[in-house]
Amino acid sequence: MSKGLILKTSDNTENACYELGLFGADMLARDQVLMIEPGDKLFLLNVESNTLAGTFEATSNGGYRLVPDAWKGQYPYQVKIRQTNGQRIISQAKESLNQVNIRAHSLLHDFETDALHDLLQACGNGRQPTSPIAVPSADALHQIRRRLVKARRERGITRLDYDRPSLESTTLWDYPKQSYGRNPKGNNKYAGVTPAFIIYNLIKRYTLPGDLVVDPMCGSGTTIDVCREEGRRVRGYDIVPTRSDIIQNDARHIPLEDSSVDMIFIDSPYGDNIKYNDSPLSFGNISAEAEEFYDELEKVMIEAHRILKPGKVLGWLIGDQWVKHKFTPVGFKIYERLTRHFEPMDTISVTRRSQTSNTGMWHNRALRFNFYLRGFKYLHIVRKPSGEQSPQAAERQVKWAQYDRTSAKGT
Repeated sequence: MSKGLILKTSDNTENACYELGLFGADMLARDQVLMIEPGDKLFLLNVESNTLAGTFEATSNGGYRLVPDAWKGQYPYQVKIRQTNGQRIISQAKESLNQVNIRAHSLLHDFETDALHDLLQACGNGRQPTSPIAVPSADALHQIRRRLVKARRERGITRLDYDRPSLESTTLWDYPKQSYGRNPKGNNKYAGVTPAFIIYNLIKRYTLPGDLVVDPMCGSGTTIDVCREEGRRVRGYDIVPTRSDIIQNDARHIPLEDSSVDMIFIDSPYGDNIKYNDSPLSFGNISAEAEEFYDELEKVMIEAHRILKPGKVLGWLIGDQWVKHKFTPVGFKIYERLTRHFEPMDTISVTRRSQTSNTGMWHNRALRFNFYLRGFKYLHIVRKPSGEQSPQAAERQVKWAQYDRTSAKGT
């Protein structure tokens, strides 16, 4: 059965799509384009004119820079297309898609592509300069909506099947729940469970379908579940596995070849504040106030550097510690060790929501005794240097678009 996909365009790029016989996308639709195969059905949504055109058929697999110079390289994830059964176009496309619960940049089921095709054939008209673009009638949209509701119900498809996180655009991430979608990611009862949204954002930004992702301290398996659902290969290790698909292993010695991994994610213990297991090798047995804690975790960093491909990314989630009137900047200490081996890319603040201290009693104590509860974790994103490049940033000059504050109004 063929899949479908709605790709976006604008007034500046739409004509080039037809002239080149090519649809393109940036990273926001990268995964979806790369999953397209010949025979899949495609549609084109012009976000400026608010029109939807189709139906088109993919004549190639989705790929990277099939036509390298197209759109000056701005939309490198591409698929070749041909028109099928005459091009039709409708207006008020965004509103129509919302009414039938279909989203652009999401892979469509075969019955959804068939419904869109039929809507265009019934309500659209050819792209003629002298003819107004048709607007689907309320009755036509109602019929399509009923048809889709019935098809989804018969196949057991619910809103949870369409539940996907958005890609984050800032360095402040805040998630109201641990998982998303129909299938749980990890075990939200597991002490220190990783929010699935973090892993989703990392693999969507820094990996491609089929890439190998490794989690050396896999816990309850959140990384495994997210990667499998998003078409990534994955290996999860832990000193004491919690499920059968996690391999027992010490993160200081990972049984993989040099430069063989496309991304690594690590959510390590933050000290000895949580008893994860009874293994004497667990990092959770070492106090974050001791240098031994960082020495042992640096061994993991060195091993991660060994198996990671040059230019590829490591994400390390870590939190600070405040206990018995002493603050330990665990996140800073881990960052300092990481930059001995990797290039720094960014640091994200991840809001903490589910920790046991997030109660009225603990908030009251923090105010009464003048201390702060831990409100966020760090997500350090670093990269293995390529070639002989140093982990430390090379000297460079940046030309800022500065303005003169003294000339501002009111000074």
